[in-house]
Amino acid sequence: MSIPTSRPGRAALVLSASIGAIAAWSAGTSPADGPLPAPRAAAEAAPVLTPADRKAYFGELHLHTTMSFDAWTFGTKVTPDQAYKFARGETVMVPAAQVVREQETPADGPVPAKRAWPLDFAAVTDHSEYLGAVAQLDVPGSAFSQSEIGKSLKSGGRGAFFRAGEAIRGVKNESTEAMAAAAKAADGWGVEMAATQANYRPGKFTTLLAYEWTSSPGRGIHMHRNVIFNRDVAPPPFTSVDSNRPVDLWKFMASIRGKDGLDVLAIPHNSNLSDGREFDWNDWDGKPIDAAYALAQSINEPLVEMAQTKGASETTPELSPSDEFANFEVMDRIYAGETGSKLHGSYVREGLGRGLVLGAKVGTNPFKMGFVGGSDIHNGLSASDENTAVSSSQAIDPTTMSLGPERARAALGMTGQGQQVRPNGQQENNPLQMSSAAITGVWAEENTRPAIFAALKRKETFATTGTRIRVRLFGGWGFSAASLRARDWVANAYAHGAPMGGDLPARAGAARAPSFIVQAAKDPTGANLDRIQIVKLALAGDGYKETVFDVALSGGRMVDPRTGKARPVGDTVDLASGTYKNTIGAPMLTTVWTDPAFEPATPALYYARVIEIPTPRWSTLVAIRAHLPLPKAAPATLQERAWSSPIWYSPKPKLALRTRPARTG
Repeated sequence: MSIPTSRPGRAALVLSASIGAIAAWSAGTSPADGPLPAPRAAAEAAPVLTPADRKAYFGELHLHTTMSFDAWTFGTKVTPDQAYKFARGETVMVPAAQVVREQETPADGPVPAKRAWPLDFAAVTDHSEYLGAVAQLDVPGSAFSQSEIGKSLKSGGRGAFFRAGEAIRGVKNESTEAMAAAAKAADGWGVEMAATQANYRPGKFTTLLAYEWTSSPGRGIHMHRNVIFNRDVAPPPFTSVDSNRPVDLWKFMASIRGKDGLDVLAIPHNSNLSDGREFDWNDWDGKPIDAAYALAQSINEPLVEMAQTKGASETTPELSPSDEFANFEVMDRIYAGETGSKLHGSYVREGLGRGLVLGAKVGTNPFKMGFVGGSDIHNGLSASDENTAVSSSQAIDPTTMSLGPERARAALGMTGQGQQVRPNGQQENNPLQMSSAAITGVWAEENTRPAIFAALKRKETFATTGTRIRVRLFGGWGFSAASLRARDWVANAYAHGAPMGGDLPARAGAARAPSFIVQAAKDPTGANLDRIQIVKLALAGDGYKETVFDVALSGGRMVDPRTGKARPVGDTVDLASGTYKNTIGAPMLTTVWTDPAFEPATPALYYARVIEIPTPRWSTLVAIRAHLPLPKAAPATLQERAWSSPIWYSPKPKLALRTRPARTG
């Protein structure tokens, strides 16, 4: 693992924070508190941070505001600027029109909303297609408000929603010209950049300039990508109207990368609704993935979204029948009538396994991805606690907001909403299949844009289902229980091993198998931990094999050698009050685990999965607050979790034996 020798982010921070004093110094004056050291001396005084100084920071990488076409039609009025302020813990005033539309509750004026705990970083990822166009309907006298499609959208017509949606998918219709003109008038990208710039607080809160590229090759099929930049200025978005092919997005990214220090990455999200396309054996054109395609994908897409409000994308019981925790927040059909999404090719664990197979076949693993989590919330309020979730598209501040009776019944699937059919023939999904928001954790030296982006790029990331579980994973060849007794064990782990997102170092001479240090700590205000597991995928013939190991169990439990399973941790949830007790589980779990089935010649990968004790699900909390019966079609509790990015093992390539002299011409 290489350690950066230069720190442009910190140098820029020192310069920007001292710009007024530097101006005075250059004019021959001194500040009131004494002589100002030369800029070089100030920069040299900055501490030199190392990987051992990395801390866990939590953030949002998937959020929509009124600038997104669909969010506006849902009633959203929160702006990108307000979204960032809410994310960093400030109180924002949510317009009454949004509260009344979303929650069916009276509001005489704006309603205050504040996050229960501040995020460390956030990216507003509004849909790039016709960015800000529909929000022009809130501008008095705008040309768009006078257009036919604008009038239809403002009246709330669902038919207009889908006609405009066709324009976003690149279909030319009567709405296209009006939408394009409205987007130009809105200057949506300028609005997004201004909000990103205004809300950056180096050391306290990091904003990441971003957008969502919204490719949908079929009704309800998601091939979307969140495009994240390392700077707060970037070229106008590449949209799915330009092209809905991921390879064309990658070409655009390559064309701008490196200009004025610009870097960019794309994050595929919501793969569970990709209908088998996200981790297909073939490329977009139906041809087998080759080395060039695999390399392009691995460069541009180092991460994948593990969970969000439309369900978790790790795996399913059908794909992982021996995994007792596989049936977690599975949303099993796309927005296309009764059609179920194809399981094969849609879930991350299988994608990782297929990546091992493709890597061995073509020389590059296209699916060598770290993990992130997001919300995909569409009302601008990024909140991930279970008591803030009320539907697939919005979150609330539960201290100031609540669902009205009919909205609560709809959220719990009690009004037939799951059977409604859209004007284009799509059947609505059962709202109970939706999940609460997920978040991303990164290990970074400091809370600055360069440090956070670097962590994303090197995949030193983890995803959680919304809680602040903090998980670390290191892999190496000589770790033991004694390794954890050293005060500087983290520094030693970086020096002699690989962190999550990395590759195991070259196999040490006498080492029989790799060992892994894994540590997890509970959310400071959340539930205790049930267990830590290691999920291993290894190449096996023409496919791969998966194994789940319980490596750390709370309460002194042991794995039963007859079944290979541990007994459940227990359950303290009171379904009448929606509360639980931390009288079971553990606040922290730490262990060193060695792979008992290691094969030196076989490529493999390992990731950690941390599971909490049972707590009330969002649907249970909505039912309790609304004095409604608990829905029978959804579990009353859930075990929230975190996933570390994998660590990969690649055997040392064997030297080919020459049977004849090498050609020289």
